[in-house]
Amino acid sequence: MGGTDVTDGWDWRAPGGTPASPPAGPPQTGPTTSYGGHGGPASPWWSDALADPWRDPYAPAAVILPSAPTGAAPEPVTDPDAPGRPKLRQLLVVPLIVALLAGTLGGALGYAFAVRGGAGGGVTLGAGPAEGPALAQRRPDSLAGVAERVLPSVVTIRVASLGGTSEGSGFIVSTDGYVVTNDHVVADGTGRASVTFNDGSSATATVVGQDPESDIAVIKVDRKGLRPIEFGDSEALAVGDPVLAIGSPLSLANTVTAGIISALDRTMQAGEPGGPVRYYAAIQTDAAVNHGNSGGPLVDAAGRVIGVNSTIKSLVAEGQEAGNIGLAFAIPINQAKRITQDIIGTGKARRTVIGAQVAGTGTATRAGAGVRLAAVEPAGPAAGAGLKTGDVVLKLNGRPMNEPTDLIALVRKFAPGAVVTVEYRRGTTRQNASVTLAADAK
Repeated sequence: MGGTDVTDGWDWRAPGGTPASPPAGPPQTGPTTSYGGHGGPASPWWSDALADPWRDPYAPAAVILPSAPTGAAPEPVTDPDAPGRPKLRQLLVVPLIVALLAGTLGGALGYAFAVRGGAGGGVTLGAGPAEGPALAQRRPDSLAGVAERVLPSVVTIRVASLGGTSEGSGFIVSTDGYVVTNDHVVADGTGRASVTFNDGSSATATVVGQDPESDIAVIKVDRKGLRPIEFGDSEALAVGDPVLAIGSPLSLANTVTAGIISALDRTMQAGEPGGPVRYYAAIQTDAAVNHGNSGGPLVDAAGRVIGVNSTIKSLVAEGQEAGNIGLAFAIPINQAKRITQDIIGTGKARRTVIGAQVAGTGTATRAGAGVRLAAVEPAGPAAGAGLKTGDVVLKLNGRPMNEPTDLIALVRKFAPGAVVTVEYRRGTTRQNASVTLAADAK
């Protein structure tokens, strides 16, 4: 095999073993390569003999390197279906659209943050929104709802007198113009008054009647279709009940103050020097009441009038103007209503009496000692129940008697004809009696 010329790895021998000549072909024009150490023409068949899988691995191989092509390179052919390169216009349009969308989104987010957080550098102030408390929703039974319902029934009253103008409050009790106020609001007037309503309108009024001892007066406005206040029951009250005082303190019309009932049946004596002495078994409240509130309503949590604001206590020296210190007193509405009906019906009020006289104020020696009867009218209610001069009244309807004022004020709170229980002491014996109260003969 050593001297045999090999072209493509095949053995070109004749069937008898004699070497055959390679197939005839055109003369070799490329470079020549020596095979097996012998020079000769290069094989015209292939140039990748080393990669021939059928080549004799022990035979020498000839590797022919093709010559560089001559002439111009062929013109490239473009595939019309192949994806083309993006043009410059497309490269510019896409970023522009993205930029516009980003700017729009950024502006919207910035506006939303500015509205929600203000201009404070993106800082959100306060907690998130939450439902308001029940009181802030102003239900009809809230204090705000009660005030809104009652205010149209409250008026400001001004009365001209020789000493100037007296000002107070009042409340409408009938659709045809009857108004309740304090006697001391109209006491020094000429019988005529000016009334200002909640909406700011005004009208003239005339005094229908007065009861100085109970401090109740009734005036009449020449106007129809008014909104009257609703009446409550002053005997159904309890200490601690919420109340509103409504009126015109210090000429500040439509003022509403809130408080509670501080005490019930607070007996007291009031009046100006030279004027009538007034006795109250009053409702005490800590709602702010000042000059100008006189005659205005004290209403309960349902908006029903339960008292007529009448007087206050204050720590001032003589001659100084008194102000609110949380001690205000109202006439119980049951008493005020009865007197109002008497005045409208007859022009005057009846005064409730027990038919006995008591010793002067300050005669009680200790708490719970009772009130001694200085005289008993022979045909009066006390005598009819068996009481006598010198008896000491200890309780009236269970209420302890400490001062003569207690007995007078509590008796006047009741209507004539009411039956009360009196516990009294005669000597060393305690007894009880039922007394039917009566109206004063005057």
